[in-house]
This record gives sequence, structure tokens and C-alpha cells, in this order.
Amino acid sequence: MFVRRENARAFFRLYPVVSILIILHIVVWLMFVVRFSIMEPLWERMIGFNAAIRQGEYWRLVSPLVLHVRFEHMMINSISLLLFGPALEQMLGKSKFLLLYIGSGTGANIATFFLLSAMYSHVGASGAIFGLFGMYGYLIVFRRDMIDKQHSRLLLAVISISLFIAFTAPDVNMVAHLFGFLTGGIIAPFISSHLRPHRPFLLTR
Repeated sequence: MFVRRENARAFFRLYPVVSILIILHIVVWLMFVVRFSIMEPLWERMIGFNAAIRQGEYWRLVSPLVLHVRFEHMMINSISLLLFGPALEQMLGKSKFLLLYIGSGTGANIATFFLLSAMYSHVGASGAIFGLFGMYGYLIVFRRDMIDKQHSRLLLAVISISLFIAFTAPDVNMVAHLFGFLTGGIIAPFISSHLRPHRPFLLTR
């Protein structure tokens, strides 16, 4: 379920939303790192900054989802999306998967806006990634027909470790991680009425 055997072309054809999101992570990171001095004004307009949101710049609740400061942060989120996104995109379909991803990330950023200080700023797709975990949590509890026991145990371990890291690691937006997870779980029942069974693809050519 989480082992990818497709080549790049097959992966893009089967999971276009996941593919485009990963490409966005990488391209946007490179764009700002390579030409940061030129792009800095745009960066400043896109980061999640609570004081600016209070002034009506509401796009900052969404735009941080494609921004990352550190290479390792971008890679962790991209690899997590690569591992855990395809099965959900196949089960939900492209539109519902995108709704889950953006909705969870936005929910995480709204919680950050209300619960953290006015001068707090943030970037990253972690809230959206945790929204995927929230969706999986819902499926494990309420839709056991969609995920076998072996993968359910694996997911529970991943979710537990991820939440532990979110609460204990320094300089981590704990609010975004937790509320991304909760938002994903809240959205889940509204988009899971017509799930498609996940069927692993073995297209290697």
C-alpha cells in the first residue's frame, strides 16, 4: 500500500495531484533559495504571518503550504506525501484528495492564527501532511474495510511517532501539526462516502 514500484511516468499518470504537489514543494524551494535576494519580497508576502493576516491578508492561510525554509523540512514533507498520499488519492479521487490536503493545511494555519501570538510566522506543508494522517485515522476506526490490519498497525505507529515528534521537537509548530491532524479527521466523514478500494499498481515499465 505504501511501497511505490511505479516509474516516474506511471506515478504521475496514476497520482497527478500528489505528483504536482511534490513538484511544487521542490520548485518553489529552489526558486527562493537560488534567487532569494530577488524573490524575498514575494516570500515576505506569502509566509504565514499572524499580524498580516489580522490586517486582511487571508491568502497567508494557504500560501505557506508550498513554502519551506530548510531543505530537510521540504524533503520530509515531500517524502511523506510520496509515501502516504497515493493510496488516499486513489481512494478519494483527485478533487476530494486536494480538498483534504488544502483543507487540513488551511485548518492548521487558522488554528495557528488564533492560538499563537500576533508576531508568529510560519511556513510548511506539515499541517496538510498531518491532515492525511487524520484521514487515515478515521479510516482505521470507522472504515476498517478499506485498510487491512497490517497497514493499520503501520499507520498507527507512524501517526503516534509523528505526533510525539510534533509535541517534543524544538522549533516545531505544534498547533499546526495537531490541528492539521484534527481537521483531516473532521473532513474525513464528509468525503469518504464513495471510496474506491486501493489496488497497488505494479507498473514498472
